[in-house]
Amino acid sequence: MTWTRYIRFLDARGQPRQGNALVDSGDSLIEALQAGTLAAEELIGKDLFSATRTGQVLRVHKLLGPLSAEDVPIIRAVGLNYVKHIQETGRKPPPYPSIFIKPSRTVTGWDSDVSVPSIAQKDQLDYEGELAIVIGKEGKDIPAVDALDYIAGYAVANDVSARTWQRDPKFAGGVPQWCFSKGFDTFCPIGPMIVSPEVLGPAANLGLQTRVNGEVRQDTSTGDLLFGVKEIVAFVSQGTTLEKGSVILTGTPGGVGMGLSPPNWLRDGDVVEVSIESIGTVRNKMVFAREPGNRRTVL
Repeated sequence: MTWTRYIRFLDARGQPRQGNALVDSGDSLIEALQAGTLAAEELIGKDLFSATRTGQVLRVHKLLGPLSAEDVPIIRAVGLNYVKHIQETGRKPPPYPSIFIKPSRTVTGWDSDVSVPSIAQKDQLDYEGELAIVIGKEGKDIPAVDALDYIAGYAVANDVSARTWQRDPKFAGGVPQWCFSKGFDTFCPIGPMIVSPEVLGPAANLGLQTRVNGEVRQDTSTGDLLFGVKEIVAFVSQGTTLEKGSVILTGTPGGVGMGLSPPNWLRDGDVVEVSIESIGTVRNKMVFAREPGNRRTVL
């Protein structure tokens, strides 16, 4: 990549642009945005993978999400990958990464509303703050030692989940069902920028914090990952082509709503913020969709 901190934004004329953010951290990105001083070196090209620098500096009027659903062919996600989260679920550490899939339509912006369908609303909506890997070039059977060569960068993500459809045997069946329960449209906010491995290396020991309406729920480090970035990329590429633009969610730490006693589910209007050191914050309001009056829900 020709950039180190990729963003998409609107300029003063409302025109969509790509840029290399002129900041040194995720915190300074949001601070500069709020102060109206955020600037970026302009990038031109079809997408973030082909973008090149022009040398021109532009003021950011509105920060957009760095990825759209059309940019992401698939999301692969790792379950049970933080030691403390494994403990709170009462499970044993898996011998290999546990992989599930989220469709590309789950992708939404760093500050966009998460639209929650009625089927996922009642006493089950949960958050999962996660480090996201963005694949920068196609690869298959990638050795762990070469994994960083295939990574465009890292972003912050929230793996929004509907626990009833994931775990309740009356709905999920006898085996926990992950793909449907986590696959609703807008259930994967990503952003606010993509930071290159040139800056973060394997993204080890980055502070991760999740807040709900300002209350800290998750507070740990990527150093608690059972399987690290390199191991995950190597594992999921075995016999499987990782397409450019694919996103890999690396798992969530302890402190999810399901693991609290009693469980503390997300409600309509709740605001979830996930922050990762050096990358920034995604901040999304949960908005419960209102179904038409003549439509019946499964629940």
